[in-house]
Amino acid sequence: MLSERQKEIINASFELISEGGIQALTIKNLSKKIGISEPAIYRHYENKMQILCGILESFKIQTANLLGKILNNDDNGFVKIEELFTRLFQIFNENPSIVAVIFSEEIFMNEEILKNKVAGLMKENDNLLQKLIIQAQEVNIMRSDIPASHISTLLMGTVRLLVKRWQLSNYNFNIVEEGMNQLNSLKTILKV
Repeated sequence: MLSERQKEIINASFELISEGGIQALTIKNLSKKIGISEPAIYRHYENKMQILCGILESFKIQTANLLGKILNNDDNGFVKIEELFTRLFQIFNENPSIVAVIFSEEIFMNEEILKNKVAGLMKENDNLLQKLIIQAQEVNIMRSDIPASHISTLLMGTVRLLVKRWQLSNYNFNIVEEGMNQLNSLKTILKV
């Protein structure tokens, strides 16, 4: 569980990344943003790497809570998938800076710790999404002639490309609306 100061550091990190990219995330900039000394930040995080790990962990907790609620409701698989993606697009819309971290491969490629965290997060999300797909396939509302793993890749790839387009356009279109349009097209292709 994060302390209040750690949450403040994470939130300020998101703001810095949103304003100036990952390069803007420095301990010096963080201390100015929050209004505390650099040593005060080091009492909560040893370095920038730990802060980035904290950002990823924060997103992991948020998505795990979301997925837990969705998995436990009584809706069918398609409705659960739609709810999941609607909520994810809303999270991205409310916090565009999270996109700069989660979808920035250049940050992770040379940092084994971050790369492993992102890979673990992707695997967990993929496993949970496949559970929802299998639920929909078992009640014959989603095509079962396509493996759940392929459908999961199709859905996650669509999200990733759409989010990247949104980011590169400087968040110039409604990600929630466009995301639902994309999901509706995929539902047309995937329903029985």
